[in-house]
Amino acid sequence: MSSDTIISIFIAAIAAGTPLVYAALGELITEKSGVLNLGVEGMMLVGAVTAFIVKAKTASLLLAVIGGMAAAALMALIFAFITITLMANQVATGLALTIFGIGLSAFIGLEYTSIALEALPKVHFPLLSEIPILGRLIFSFDILIYLSFALFGALNWFLYKSRPGLILRAIGESPQSGHALGFSVNTIRYLSVLFGGAMVGIGGAYLAIAYTPMWVEGMTSGRGWVALALVVFATWRPARVMAGAYLFGGVTIIQFHIQGFGIDIPSQFLSMLPYLATIVVLVFISRDINTIRLNAPASLGTAFHPES
Repeated sequence: MSSDTIISIFIAAIAAGTPLVYAALGELITEKSGVLNLGVEGMMLVGAVTAFIVKAKTASLLLAVIGGMAAAALMALIFAFITITLMANQVATGLALTIFGIGLSAFIGLEYTSIALEALPKVHFPLLSEIPILGRLIFSFDILIYLSFALFGALNWFLYKSRPGLILRAIGESPQSGHALGFSVNTIRYLSVLFGGAMVGIGGAYLAIAYTPMWVEGMTSGRGWVALALVVFATWRPARVMAGAYLFGGVTIIQFHIQGFGIDIPSQFLSMLPYLATIVVLVFISRDINTIRLNAPASLGTAFHPES
């Protein structure tokens, strides 16, 4: 395998993992507050179709991303109202949100399946982009990929270096204690769910306007569920989320090269590889129950009433 092939696979793996980075980091923040939102797949699809339509109508990347964020955040707001205010079951509500999002996105995007957008241009860094090997490895991505790097750094600092991040994690561990200290638990949870929804929306937007600049019904292909699995795989740590997302992206890309290497494997099996790898990793992670218990927010999936 030549160095050019390895570099190409690396770049493609980063791009393939980027939607998962956004979605999983958003869900991470949501779960850190003690809320389990299983509606990621539906929110991601709604964000994708909204961003695609806005980009097709306006040709504005900024408006498309904002549109995707707003649409997914609106879905998250519905989820938050039902689960936080009305205190409905979070698992059932999340599943219903996914089903609703799949149907809604298919209906909205019905007239846009035959439209293709221009590929998102790569960011060019004078001199740096021309550096042999390193220039291609680091300075050959589009702006949304660099934004995901910045988001990771900001969230890592927020969770472990800032007072609001400490409060968020405390609410996830013991909402009763946070309420006793004077913090509005439900307000913090609302904000966390909305932020998580907005990040999932960017992940969907990246799929529709950058990774594959077209709209196809169900184009997330289960990535929302993989993002949920990545949060557990990462044991609720941002750095591991990034590693898991790029691992999935790498397996996704390698499947396209395996047959080119002369390995005779049915294409259906190759399509299974990314999801099979996710399942295998989760099986190994789930065997370490103590690690999961140590890192999982203690109140995850539990409704909180201020008077309780």
